[in-house]
Amino acid sequence: MAKTVWILNGPNLNLLGRRQPEIYGRETLADVEAACRVLGEGLGLEVRLFQSNHEGAIVEEIHAAREAAHGIVINAGAYTHTSIAILDALNAFAGPVIEVHISNVHRREAFRHHSYIALRADGVIAGLGTEGYAAALRRMATLLA
Repeated sequence: MAKTVWILNGPNLNLLGRRQPEIYGRETLADVEAACRVLGEGLGLEVRLFQSNHEGAIVEEIHAAREAAHGIVINAGAYTHTSIAILDALNAFAGPVIEVHISNVHRREAFRHHSYIALRADGVIAGLGTEGYAAALRRMATLLA
């Protein structure tokens, strides 16, 4: 039976490929989702993808994952640096969590250097572009094996 991994994306990631492509690249979220589905299948993972610009919707999705997901990959966008609510929801999730950032947040503004999500994450991937999602799925497959 395939293990289920939920990939959660936060605010503004729906604009991927159009918003600041010099930082985030030209791939769209649909491109990322398609690549994750193909890779997930190859790794024996069932992948579910979700994006919201609303903090509460992300929290609710994490709550739902408690009953249906084996692991979570999360790019919480700006909520990474501000959301104790998302951290608390992740703390209530029993499976592994991997945090992903498309850009190298440590080469950017100082406020981006702090992550609430990292306090819960089993791994953090930053600066690999959208390839960070593939790295996260590979690691998740190892953690769930």
